[in-house]
Amino acid sequence: MYEDSSREMAKATYAPMFETVSGALNKIDKKSPHAADQKMVLATHRKAPTTSPDCSRVYIRDLNSITRSTPVTQEEIVVRNRFKAVAAAVEQRIHDTTKQAADNAAFKAQKDLANGKKTMRSYLWSLEAAAYDEAHPGD
Repeated sequence: MYEDSSREMAKATYAPMFETVSGALNKIDKKSPHAADQKMVLATHRKAPTTSPDCSRVYIRDLNSITRSTPVTQEEIVVRNRFKAVAAAVEQRIHDTTKQAADNAAFKAQKDLANGKKTMRSYLWSLEAAAYDEAHPGD
């Protein structure tokens, strides 16, 4: 066993403007023929009132640790299909000039209510999601 207190691990210092960092610094290109040789670097940093100096972490992941090991379930497929259909309906509705005036008026009327949607996209998403759920009751 090697014991040398002068050896330290690499250290990253974030600029003071960064309160948090969370996510991949680089990703593995799964379509690349060299995907098995690549590494993913994940970093987390939080600025929190703590006595511990360990508020930053870096993780190295390989292809095996980011590849799904279980098959996609039927429930996941249903959720993905719903999301895809609602997202497409929202995009279509945003660009439909025949509905824009009515949608704007309805959005503004509900925006300041307690449970009102604060953005036009979230408002349209709620309408289209409800319409999808009504058209597909068993899903």
